[in-house]
Amino acid sequence: MRPQRIPPQPGQESVWDYPRPAICEDVSQPIKIIFNGEVIADTKNAKRVLETSHPPTYYIPADDIKLEYLIETSRITMCEWKGRCVYSDIKVGDKHVRQAAWRYFEPTPNFVSIKDCYSFYASLMDACYVGDELVQPQAGDFYGGWVTKNIVGPFKGGPGTMGW
Repeated sequence: MRPQRIPPQPGQESVWDYPRPAICEDVSQPIKIIFNGEVIADTKNAKRVLETSHPPTYYIPADDIKLEYLIETSRITMCEWKGRCVYSDIKVGDKHVRQAAWRYFEPTPNFVSIKDCYSFYASLMDACYVGDELVQPQAGDFYGGWVTKNIVGPFKGGPGTMGW
């Protein structure tokens, strides 16, 4: 059963107004990611993917990431909207997390703009920022959305939401 949409207040977006299939758009705010005390990504050139019922997922160009901290894995998945992606572990100093980032190496035509950009699970990072705001990770371990104060749900990802 589809949940009740939370009406957005001025300056907010409802994830229930996002399209299906998903779309990609430029981000006007800087994005920063910190892991084990190190800024591993910092950009003013991010993209975000918007899809019904999901908080945005942010994609950062490889040029704005300290790639020496990413270790590509053999895990490859397919998204019906975005294409084929590969996952990376992240290791900074003595801290290591598995499959914490992913990139689309074979995107579909509508998502060519995120080819080889990386997205990160906020739940596995020390901190992820959109502008000056510390994001909250989307619930669950399947989706990688970032929740900010200007986004309202309810959000897919938590227990009982897979059928939405």
